[in-house]
Amino acid sequence: MLVPYTIEQDEAGVWCARARLRPGVGARGVGDTPDAALADLRAEFALLVAEGDTRLELM
Repeated sequence: MLVPYTIEQDEAGVWCARARLRPGVGARGVGDTPDAALADLRAEFALLVAEGDTRLELM
């Protein structure tokens, strides 16, 4: 299953990537660029998948 994500820049200029895996469970990544935020999100997402034995992929 593919998981949609969003990337936005906050007021301080930091890029934030977010994905909701299921109600109450999500992952967040931050970085100086959109690519860095997405890489951080992917790393966080991988930890959640490993812990929950869930087979999901970011879109």
